[in-house]
Amino acid sequence: MNAHVVTKSEFQFEPIPDVKLVGIVGAGQMGSGIAHVIALAGYRVLMNDLAKERVDAAMALIERNLGRQVTRGMIKDQDAKSAVGRIGYAASFADFKDCDLVIEAATEEEAVKRKIFAALCPHLRPDAMVASNTSSISITRLAASSDRPEQFIGIHFMNPVPVMQLVELIRGIATGDKTFGISRRFVESLGKTTAVSEDFPAFIVNRILLPMINEAIYTLYEGVGTVDAIDKAMRLGANHPMGPLELADFIGLDTCLSVMQVLYEGLADSKYRPCPLLVKYVEAGWLGRKAKRGFYDYRGDKPVPTR
Repeated sequence: MNAHVVTKSEFQFEPIPDVKLVGIVGAGQMGSGIAHVIALAGYRVLMNDLAKERVDAAMALIERNLGRQVTRGMIKDQDAKSAVGRIGYAASFADFKDCDLVIEAATEEEAVKRKIFAALCPHLRPDAMVASNTSSISITRLAASSDRPEQFIGIHFMNPVPVMQLVELIRGIATGDKTFGISRRFVESLGKTTAVSEDFPAFIVNRILLPMINEAIYTLYEGVGTVDAIDKAMRLGANHPMGPLELADFIGLDTCLSVMQVLYEGLADSKYRPCPLLVKYVEAGWLGRKAKRGFYDYRGDKPVPTR
């Protein structure tokens, strides 16, 4: 993936006055990355998950990743220490009562997200904004499960968050101009670049990227090429930094399947039908890197193709 990291010398972090405390629901790969960049930019952060152990693991990951940035000369050691000091633990949604913005970064399942927003919103200030990091699900529908559709927006960070430059902003049908304006300034204050998408299934990046990955899986399924041949062809033939099957493993095959299902169901076009092989891998629990097996087997010293 094209990795461009914003460094202190390139961008001077200046938190915007409208946002001082940010809550994050979900301490997984995305939630921890979002907390990392927000704290590094000078904002206070509270992280919540179903178990404190998940937040503790996220904090350990954030410290390691900040340490790598220090080692590479991207940030100063004091910047890393200050960022860690700005991140706290929220044991329940009640701890978000003083947040100006809460970002949901839970699993890519609409029912789960809707349940979170219904439980979260009663604990927030009336003027607090709510955002979802969903990569594909309708912001309008998610906003309807909250008590504040005008203060609800999609803020979709790319993975890995500390590395990737782009953030998609998605307005639901009810998203207010004030919410959109504050959200845009907030994202830009993190040193990120925004792209504004209409609220259609999978937005911009995944509307283009996931069908390409799905087609690569069909190419494997139909025996056109092996895992190694397909990834090599796209790396060297199309100058992609990562082959599509390797990228699918990095994203998570369950997430890839969820996005393709949203596209297929939302647009009713057969070209978005998830490949049966993708479905089979997810059913087997071979979800990619996080499960140690996907299109590659990661249990040894070096990834080995599984087909």
